[in-house]
Amino acid sequence: MSSLPPAEITERLAGGPWRLDDGVIVRDVQVADFTAAMAVANAVAQAAEVAGHHPDILVHGWNRVRLTLSTHSAGGVTDADLALAATIDALLAG
Repeated sequence: MSSLPPAEITERLAGGPWRLDDGVIVRDVQVADFTAAMAVANAVAQAAEVAGHHPDILVHGWNRVRLTLSTHSAGGVTDADLALAATIDALLAG
């Protein structure tokens, strides 16, 4: 699997909650409280296990979660990252 060019990534992310940032895609989520932040982290972790592709998950502050996706073996963002991002979006949309 090879990494995608930045212009294609930006185009495919347009209008959504993800952004391209220094060779990875990032989504920040703000929720009501710490318990909700942990619930987001755990739900994303479960979806990632099913997909066999794992984001970096950072719970920070008391109500924020940062999700970061890239494929380390490809050296950048791949179709697998964009697919997992779409899965996460659907999960968080409820």
